Amino acid sequence: MFREIFINLYLMFFSFFFKMFKAFPQTQKIIFCVSFIENTSFIQKEIKKASKNTPLVFITFNDSCYDYFIHNHQKGDIVLLCKPKKIVYFLLSIYHLATAKSIVVDNYYAFLSVTNFKKSVKILQIWHAVGAIKKFGLEDPSILTRSKKAVERFKKVYAKFHYVIVGSDKMKDIFIKSFNIPPSHFINTGIPRTDIFFSKNTNLEIQKELYSLYPKLQGKKVILYAPTFRNNSINNFTLPLDLKLMRNKLKDEYIFILKLHPLISASNHDKNRNDDFILDLSTYPKLNDLLFITDILITDYSSIPFEFSFFKKQMIFYPFDLEEYQQERGFWEPYSSLVPGPIVQSTEEIIQHILEKESHASERKLSTFHLDWNKYSHGKSGKTVANLLLNWLKE
Repeated sequence: MFREIFINLYLMFFSFFFKMFKAFPQTQKIIFCVSFIENTSFIQKEIKKASKNTPLVFITFNDSCYDYFIHNHQKGDIVLLCKPKKIVYFLLSIYHLATAKSIVVDNYYAFLSVTNFKKSVKILQIWHAVGAIKKFGLEDPSILTRSKKAVERFKKVYAKFHYVIVGSDKMKDIFIKSFNIPPSHFINTGIPRTDIFFSKNTNLEIQKELYSLYPKLQGKKVILYAPTFRNNSINNFTLPLDLKLMRNKLKDEYIFILKLHPLISASNHDKNRNDDFILDLSTYPKLNDLLFITDILITDYSSIPFEFSFFKKQMIFYPFDLEEYQQERGFWEPYSSLVPGPIVQSTEEIIQHILEKESHASERKLSTFHLDWNKYSHGKSGKTVANLLLNWLKE
């Protein structure tokens, strides 16, 4: 109840100033509403290659995105942190949204439900994941517990998406159900954040940088543990792995990278966790970079397997709370048939699958998984989306 009251007050404030700023003329600029770095950063790079003078405005919603773009934008571009407590940035964000012609969003943003844009404005949803295991949007089971007003707000937000980019037909079908928008709203551009996997030079550069930053990675095979963020984990997190056992069994050949959600890491992680076997990179900004040095991925319901499948390497799935999570969030397909690797329920099983290398998923299953979810991603997605946005400015 208190959450809804806060949201309604926020939206009333947002709507009031949006209507006021809408009286100002539109300008030739592209607005990015950013909660996740990767997709936007690749589109940004391609826009600047094609049109250096096109002004970009990055409206960020968390500190990590703000920090990244404040250090990686070009002269003439604007970077704002859209938080009510940052009142000047907050009002400037509303102003730029109200006077924009092209807007790119990468998440659900409640303010879209109260923004009545001019008819010439186009909004592109680029989302923040290549594929999906767990349900979201209008298919999220938790929607049954939300108020009628909240559900109507969700629908108003999704209705604002003029176009949605996709990397596969499977993801298109998921978006159609999640956002309740017609097939004609989708563009098969592929996903910009996957462009990085097609550049051998970038591959080598990232590896070199990571080995330079973390010398103990060299000469070791890398196990990356990247679990899904859980809402109840921020103040009550326990790592579901026996790291002592893993260290004893694997330390000679492997090194273990921990990539938790930054919120969990900042408030709960053991400051003394790092040693010769364990490297906590939870605050490292780009998860995709870590995939270039990873030999084995361990995860649960995350979307990262869709990207790691580009490497055709071993994945182990550790859904230690499978029944509870399935009931709470729901899956698009039966979990066992969707994931391209063995499913385990203990640290002992993880170690067994790592040591018995022949036990990982078949090459055929992994290839099928990759093709199903990355059908339209061929290394030029960022350029395709950039050209689309630049053409919109000319209309």
